[in-house]
Amino acid sequence: QVQLVESGGGLVQAGGSLRLSCAASGRSLFSINAMGWYRQAPGKQRELVATITSGGSPKYADSVKGRFTISRDNAKNTVYLQMNSLKPEDTAVYYCKTEGPILGYWGQGTQVTVSS
Repeated sequence: QVQLVESGGGLVQAGGSLRLSCAASGRSLFSINAMGWYRQAPGKQRELVATITSGGSPKYADSVKGRFTISRDNAKNTVYLQMNSLKPEDTAVYYCKTEGPILGYWGQGTQVTVSS
């Protein structure tokens, strides 16, 4: 069993920044697990934002490249999403997820709202 808890969401003006955190607990295999950040806007499907391998290699959706940075601290069992130059279209609930070898655990989500 793995528990994921996101934090750091909030209301920010366009052009601002937020840093999301996702803390993992439970099975102590965080350091070998790839992790991902997803988001879901109202009325839209959940979409992948960024992933990071156990070794720290990131990948990003085209819509956030150059603005968002995913990182991890294995000593703290935490993955981060630094979001800069935020746009109103970034408004969504953001979720973290385990990407493997432990698959399919989701956090409860944290709301990010970007005002224009």
